[in-house]
Amino acid sequence: MAATTAQPMGSLPSGLGICTTAPDIFYLPELVFGGLVWILVASTHVNPANPLGWVMFVSVFCFVMTFLWMIIFVAGGHKNSSAWAAADFAYHGLAAFFYLSAAVALAYITFLKKALGPFRIYQIDIAAVVFAYVAMLLYFIHAILSAIRWKNF
Repeated sequence: MAATTAQPMGSLPSGLGICTTAPDIFYLPELVFGGLVWILVASTHVNPANPLGWVMFVSVFCFVMTFLWMIIFVAGGHKNSSAWAAADFAYHGLAAFFYLSAAVALAYITFLKKALGPFRIYQIDIAAVVFAYVAMLLYFIHAILSAIRWKNF
């Protein structure tokens, strides 16, 4: 029988343990897909500025906060406190909500700009919409699993 390194749901991992626990394994995919949204939206002309500015804010904010959150967990700064488990749930729930609003706004603007501009820009916008919804799904799953961990703490 193989030995497992996964921690129980009632404790917070630290170090490389974040690569083996259910909610925390989503940190890297969240960073990858959030970074892709950031890069793809920034690579086109941000027009109209209002909804696409929100998309840029969400992608940059969530990228930076997720990176800092991951560093705190790797360093063990949470000290296995239930307050950090609650904060983990709250942050990922907020990030999922932010990404949902940004993905809907981005999809709407992409739909409106379908006939305008070059087809290549439209393809980049479609990719950004898909990655925004994937990032939203990852943050949502992370939030649900974090809520379960917080409940079992």
